[in-house]
Amino acid sequence: MYYKDTSLNGACQTDNFYLCIDEIYYKQQQMNIQQLEYILAVDTFRHFAKAAEHCNVTQPTLSMMILKLEDEIGVKIFDRSIQPVKVTPTGRKVIEQARKILYQTSLIQDIVNEAEQSLKGTFRLAVLPTIAPYLLPRFFHKLTGSHPEMDIRILEMKTQPSINALINGEIDAAIIASLPGDKQLQYDTLYYEEFFGYISRNEAIFKNDLVRSADINEEKLWLLDEGHCFRDQLMRYCQMESVKINQAAYRLGSMETFMRMVESGNGITFIPELAVHQLSSEQKELVRPFAIPKPARQIILATRTDFIRSKLLSIIIESIRDNVPKQMHTLQAIQRIV
Repeated sequence: MYYKDTSLNGACQTDNFYLCIDEIYYKQQQMNIQQLEYILAVDTFRHFAKAAEHCNVTQPTLSMMILKLEDEIGVKIFDRSIQPVKVTPTGRKVIEQARKILYQTSLIQDIVNEAEQSLKGTFRLAVLPTIAPYLLPRFFHKLTGSHPEMDIRILEMKTQPSINALINGEIDAAIIASLPGDKQLQYDTLYYEEFFGYISRNEAIFKNDLVRSADINEEKLWLLDEGHCFRDQLMRYCQMESVKINQAAYRLGSMETFMRMVESGNGITFIPELAVHQLSSEQKELVRPFAIPKPARQIILATRTDFIRSKLLSIIIESIRDNVPKQMHTLQAIQRIV
């Protein structure tokens, strides 16, 4: 017979020792991995309903589990009195520790997958917005077609958010165009990509065969907003610090938008080498190479130094390199990294 004797401070009374242990276990509010995933989701979305949708649970379930966690540890993780939800100072420390725990937990399955040479499991890959539209169509469909067991999740992110996400364990790898300075990160070079000018027929330098940095100082230039390394690299190369003030009206937008503006007869912009390969014959008439030394960028795949799944990573690297022109595998003598 199994029963509880409340006169003995809630202790269970039974001849079956294991039933007693079960009773004690289920009475306790024990922290679990799921609760940690929930608080990270709320931290990301700052909205309980959106976090619940992301975690594929109902909002009441997510809210209840977080409340149980807060009751157990004795602190409020979130300030719910304001919208969007705000993390409390102590809650921030809890979330950072939860992030580390979840990352370390994920490594357990990674160890198993690597030992079995398995490609299963989710692989979260961040790609720069100035790389994704031109690189992904070249290799992604072929890669997933050859390895249907792969579950690769693509996120478009700028450089610094990508590096931060890598360090925090929020993504597994990032395709970026600048070398990471953090000791926690390592990288493999994928290819080198040259920059090109994309010039309206109405601009004076359209008649030139080559683009020189001195030629574009006074031109109407379409630039990406701050935070894009593509923009920063070209501004350094062309010594265009003054453009920050003089061309403020032309900085916002996307590369594709700027290309359409140039095609309509307005201004100039810069595009990466892989973008040129996607252009029609008519569009290629607007393309101009830079004079020597030609500016280029080094495209790398960055991971954490404790990344385990080398088999999966090597397949992705090989697929990318196989699907870009071979001359881009090495830095040419006439090119210079900016």
